[in-house]
Amino acid sequence: MPLPFLTADRTFEEGADDVALPYHDREVWRRPYRPGPWRVALAALVLLLASFVLVAALAIGLAKNTSGALGSVIFAAVLIVGALRGLRMGAWVSAHGVRRTGFLRTRTYPWSQVGAVRTVQQPVRVLGLPRSVQGQAVVLTARRQSVTGPLLTDHGADFLSRAEGFERAADTLEAWADEYVTAQPPGRR
Repeated sequence: MPLPFLTADRTFEEGADDVALPYHDREVWRRPYRPGPWRVALAALVLLLASFVLVAALAIGLAKNTSGALGSVIFAAVLIVGALRGLRMGAWVSAHGVRRTGFLRTRTYPWSQVGAVRTVQQPVRVLGLPRSVQGQAVVLTARRQSVTGPLLTDHGADFLSRAEGFERAADTLEAWADEYVTAQPPGRR
């Protein structure tokens, strides 16, 4: 079963350096980078746990305890949905705007509301945990708001120990912003 949210577009990875935005269909939401090994490993472990819970549900069902089996199947379904949602987390772009997908909440910023997308040096969380270190983050500045939370960080689950991948993803997000963010009229800054 193909999982399109797991892979970045192949043309981006093949190194189309002469084209800033190598995507042919810009109306489709896509993540301009692959999910990192930390994110994939955690999802694999959760899916492994879900498979054990499903086997347990089968054993409970064979023992004719339908309520216990149903509860185990529901718990396994929650684990599977959580693993897939964790894989979808990250920054997504299209001709419509930029989307920051979290575990529980997704926020979409249309290009008309985006002021700038840039890479800055700032304290960032390591793997989303409370510990923070000095690192790089790609931040989005909305036109009528202050700076929003980071879209990407170099110490996140996708880019920890992958500095080159972070630079490539940051450059791609900034290229999308350069193409689609319209100039602000004078006096509106």
